[in-house]
Amino acid sequence: MDDMNADLACYGQKQVKTPNLDRLASMGALFDRAYCQQPLCGPSRASVMTGMRPNTIECFTLSSKFRKVKPNAITLGQYFQNKGYYVGRVGKIYHYGNPSQIGTNGHDDEATWQERFNPAGIDFTQQHEVIRYPGGKKGDKNNKKNLGISMAWWDPVSKDEEHTDGMVASRAIEMIDRNKDKPFFVAAGFFNPHCPYVAPKKYFDLYPLESITIPDLKEAKKDLEDVPALSIARDSGKRWPFWLGKKITIEEARKCKQAYYASISFVDAQVGRLMKALEDRGLMENTLIVAWSDHGYFLGEKGLWYKRKTFERSLRAPLIIAGPGIKKGGQVVRQPVELLDMYPTIVDQVGDAIPDYLEGRSLTALMENPKAQWGKPAISQVSRNKEGWGFTLRNQRWRYVEWNAGKDGRELYDHNKDPEEKMNLAKHPEYSETVKALSAQMKPYTLWAQD
Repeated sequence: MDDMNADLACYGQKQVKTPNLDRLASMGALFDRAYCQQPLCGPSRASVMTGMRPNTIECFTLSSKFRKVKPNAITLGQYFQNKGYYVGRVGKIYHYGNPSQIGTNGHDDEATWQERFNPAGIDFTQQHEVIRYPGGKKGDKNNKKNLGISMAWWDPVSKDEEHTDGMVASRAIEMIDRNKDKPFFVAAGFFNPHCPYVAPKKYFDLYPLESITIPDLKEAKKDLEDVPALSIARDSGKRWPFWLGKKITIEEARKCKQAYYASISFVDAQVGRLMKALEDRGLMENTLIVAWSDHGYFLGEKGLWYKRKTFERSLRAPLIIAGPGIKKGGQVVRQPVELLDMYPTIVDQVGDAIPDYLEGRSLTALMENPKAQWGKPAISQVSRNKEGWGFTLRNQRWRYVEWNAGKDGRELYDHNKDPEEKMNLAKHPEYSETVKALSAQMKPYTLWAQD
């Protein structure tokens, strides 16, 4: 899923209706604290598919190409091709400009797949129907400009299969049908709930607008009074972070949040179609299913919208794994893990030795016993272009952040007492030893490790 945060029923957000992902979680393991390596589509997805950190493959932007640095990298798809599996993709797995590159291969890695399919539904072909804020109107020919970073929505009376994500599910089912008598690896990449938030009207109807709330902006922004300047910068810092910076009204923000939730439920329905296809064909009992999103997403919390922050809400992503060999009964793993851990986990689940080039760790032990000894922190990073870098470590209790090796500030949040990360403790003298210890633990993963 693209830009899907953890606002799902199975993650405790009961307002959001995700019956199929909830059911999948009840069949296997839900990772309550799974973190991306970088809260940006391109680097996060390249890291997952190569099993290596953004630093190792030098993927930091949407257009970064890991093959320039690691031309012989064996991606997850290549690994299974080498084992004799059918390996195919439909939709977005590596980065695509969304919606601008729907219907193309985008920034895909051709060697990963034997087959690639790029459907394009009305969310792409009828972008002029999108309502964009501020001041946008349906039918405006300028609506297509930069829709990939916009406050915009559309709720057509339409069938699921008229949309790109409905087409993705249909093609994935066809790929399963063609290859059901041999080992297969089918990657179904859904574009929702990435903006513009477009889904059939029936999914909007699940969320009456009066039920949608937005944090009070003045109160929300108080959370950011004690953070370094780079913490809330986004690119040049001129466009965001505050969603009212472009004169978006509270009502318009509520409409966008409604549309975001509708898009989540739309994708959930497509996941349900895939699950039913496996069940109808007698394949559920021998198929590993991994449902994941590339990063989290802000919806007005702290006065922020979108991603690219080192806060919990931007870095935490849904991750659910179910299938043969995984303990049934809805295991919930609350220890911090990384999306980087998916590749070695999948390899481990098919009974293979984990290759040395992978930088993550198999999650099998945690799926067998969520309280098993783990000890590995989650490391994430954010680029501020010429202004430098932020790196963050998340363990069971703490989130620690450094901006340019601490030269441009530090952050420390105690998740035992402050799960919403409202109070930065980094400058409090009584936490100086904690800061020192976490900084030392994180340094080997940073770009300033050799300084």
